[in-house]
Amino acid sequence: MLKSLFGIAEGGSITSGAGYLDVELFSLMLPLLVLMLAIGSGARTFAGEEDAGRLELVLSYPVRRRDAVLAKGAAVAAEIVLVCAAAGLAIALLDPLVGLDLSYAHLGAALVSLAVLGVLHGWMALAVGAAVPSRTLAIGVPAGVAAAGYLVNGLHDLAGWLDPFRFLSPFWLVGSSPLHNGIDGWGTLAVLAASAVILAAGSLLVERRDLETP
Repeated sequence: MLKSLFGIAEGGSITSGAGYLDVELFSLMLPLLVLMLAIGSGARTFAGEEDAGRLELVLSYPVRRRDAVLAKGAAVAAEIVLVCAAAGLAIALLDPLVGLDLSYAHLGAALVSLAVLGVLHGWMALAVGAAVPSRTLAIGVPAGVAAAGYLVNGLHDLAGWLDPFRFLSPFWLVGSSPLHNGIDGWGTLAVLAASAVILAAGSLLVERRDLETP
């Protein structure tokens, strides 16, 4: 029964089960869940607090605005890492029962790529919320970027005109089918660097505007 849940027929190959996890979990379900969590958390932690009128209390302490943004970024990243670690632990515990014989090195790499994608979009939501007084934009901008990147990664082989844009897709940069192929180290570092630049930009832009009060 457990094998059928992971797409493995009785007597089927282990490779097909790992492939199912790649397609269903690490290419669709887990990225969707992690990105929803990351974007929601990033938008809530600054833009949401500003909308609710709680941000003034936070910034009333002797701390610079940019430092507050960076601290909130660290909290968002920690939340994403914990969720990815919990997902990895659940998969690792089920592996002996299902008999997928997964490579734990590739599983770890897949979880790293998932966390990196979450951090990028979570920090983007936080940075947009710090730069402009709009929770709608803080959610909409990273959600739009995530949707565009996902579509480019999935369709660039079918639509030739999309192929040059694959280098802009974080999903393509971290690598496809991580359970089979691992992740692209340089691409993952590039996504992390872009995440850091986005968060730093948000921490600088927040110093240039007046915070709204309800």
